[in-house]
Amino acid sequence: MSGSARRAPANRTVGTSPEPPFLSLHTTVVLLVAFVIGLVMGSLTLLSGVPVAGAVVAGLTGAGSAVPVLRRLIGPSR
Repeated sequence: MSGSARRAPANRTVGTSPEPPFLSLHTTVVLLVAFVIGLVMGSLTLLSGVPVAGAVVAGLTGAGSAVPVLRRLIGPSR
């Protein structure tokens, strides 16, 4: 074989566009921050003496209610 022959890389398909990400950056940031808010809220509720089930409900409520607020506060990427 001669060293002058060039081949396309094996991991790339010529002529195709890259696949879009599963989640956009905006969605990822909003969900991550909502998760942290829910985790903090649930942990503080648990530390206050509420049973574990109540702390889980508080954390889920905090995370769920934070998503629409964060979605408006953190503008979509342009």
